[in-house]
Amino acid sequence: MEHTWRWFGDRDPITLAEVRQTGATGVVTALHDIPNGGVWPVEAIRERQAVIEAAGLVWSVVESVPVHEDVKRGGPLRDRAVAAYQQTIRNLAACGIDLVCYNFMPVLDWSRTDLAYPLDDGTWALRFDADQLAAFDLFLLRRPGAAAEYDAEQTARARAVLDGLDEAGRARLVDTILLGLPGSEERYSLDEFRAALAAYDEVDADTLRGNLTSFLREVVPVAEEVGLRLAIHPDDPPRPLFGLPRVVSTAEDAQHLLDAAPSPASGLTMCVGSYGSRADNDVVAMTERFAERIYFAHLRSVTLQDGGRSFYEAPHIAGDADMVAVIGALVAEERRREREGGPRLPMRPDHGQRMLDDQARETYPGYSLIGRLKGLAELRGVEQAVRRLLPAA
Repeated sequence: MEHTWRWFGDRDPITLAEVRQTGATGVVTALHDIPNGGVWPVEAIRERQAVIEAAGLVWSVVESVPVHEDVKRGGPLRDRAVAAYQQTIRNLAACGIDLVCYNFMPVLDWSRTDLAYPLDDGTWALRFDADQLAAFDLFLLRRPGAAAEYDAEQTARARAVLDGLDEAGRARLVDTILLGLPGSEERYSLDEFRAALAAYDEVDADTLRGNLTSFLREVVPVAEEVGLRLAIHPDDPPRPLFGLPRVVSTAEDAQHLLDAAPSPASGLTMCVGSYGSRADNDVVAMTERFAERIYFAHLRSVTLQDGGRSFYEAPHIAGDADMVAVIGALVAEERRREREGGPRLPMRPDHGQRMLDDQARETYPGYSLIGRLKGLAELRGVEQAVRRLLPAA
C-alpha cells in the first residue's frame, strides 16, 4: 500500500520535513482556506503541490473537498455548490490528482467528547462518551425535542455527568463538541449550532440519502470523465447525533451509495475506526466485501465501552478491530489490482495517541507526530509480515 500522512498545510504544527522522516511518501491534504462551496483554482492546487513536492513528497489524496450544507439538506445554494464541486474535480484532475476523500455528515464532521483521555500507559487518546454527549445535548445545548430521544436511564446518567462537571469542565465539553476538530469546516456557538440543527428539521434519513444520491449522480460522471475517483468517508461516529440523520454508517449504507451511481469513479474510504465504532459492523467482512471499491484506508482502531455506546481510540493495531485481517484483505486486493491493472491503494495512520514529547507540544487533536509515527510503523510492519505470509497467487 502507499503510505501517506495527513497534513493541514502551513498552519499544521507538524512540518513536511518531519513528515518525510516518518516513512510516509504521500501527503493527504486540502485547501482549507477556500470557503465551503467555492471552486479550488488550478493555481492554488499547483501551489500546494509545489510545496509538497519540494519536500520530497507527493500530494496523494485530497481530504477533503467539503460538501456544502445546502447540498446535504437541499437548500437554495445547492445547484451552485454542486457546480463548484464539479469544477473543483476537473481542476484537481488537470493537476494530476486523482483521488478525493469526502463525507456527507450534516452540520458536524467527526465528533468526540474528550481530547485527552488518559490510558493506562500514560498516553492520551480521543474518546466519545455517550453520556457526556447526552449531558451536552439535554442540559447545555437544550435542543428542542432532545428529551424525547433519551429514556429515563440515559437522562439520569447524563444528569450525573453534568453534576460532576464544574464550570470549566462544562465549558470544555461545549468547546470540544462545537469548536471543530481537524478537517471540520464549521465552528459554532451554542446559538449558531441550534440554528444549524433547526435547518435540518425537515430532513430525515430518507431525505438525506436521497440528497446524497442526487449529488453522486451529478458529480460521479464528471469524476469518471476526468479519471478521478471519489472515496466517501463513513460517519464518525456512525449513528444519529443531535437529531441529525446519518446515512454512511453500515455495510447496507455503503452498498446503497455504490448502487446509487454505479461507476468505478465512486468508491469508499475504509475507516476502520469509524465503521468499527458500531458493534454490529464487522470491519473485516466489510473490507473483504467491498475490497474492489475501497480506494483509501484509514487504519485506526477503537475500543468499545459501555456496551458499544462509547469508545476510545486505541493504538493502531490494538483495540477491537482485527487489524491484521483487515490489512490482509487490503493486501490481497492490492495484489489483484497489480495483476489486473487496478488503481493504487493509499493508506494512512489516523488519530494517534499523544505521547512523549507530543504531550508538551501543540498539535491538532488526533494528529500528533509521535503517536501517528508509532502507528504508521506498526501498520507497515503488519503489512510487511502479511505480504510475506500471504500466498502470492
